[in-house]
Amino acid sequence: MSDFSDREKGFERKFVMDEELRFKATVRRNKLLGLWAAEKLGKSGDDAEAYAKEVVSADFEEAGDHDVLRKVKADFDAAGVTQSEHQIRRTMDELMAQAIEQVKG
Repeated sequence: MSDFSDREKGFERKFVMDEELRFKATVRRNKLLGLWAAEKLGKSGDDAEAYAKEVVSADFEEAGDHDVLRKVKADFDAAGVTQSEHQIRRTMDELMAQAIEQVKG
């Protein structure tokens, strides 16, 4: 019985660690996305950092990535930046891979 209990606790710890990694990677990805979008919007320096924080904050509006995608797309549309949702989503996917590596490293 002890082996089963130990194994169960191990799975629970791994689950918690995986969820924490996913959260940190998502926040990192959103910051990288915000910096990428800020550059497209002509922002730099403190303005770019502030915009990246807005993108990170947008992710807490609802579950999933759609809130972040919607914010960036709306900002692009308002500024006349031509990027499709597909292009933004592809960039999000590329940045997630980069963010995971950064968080692991």
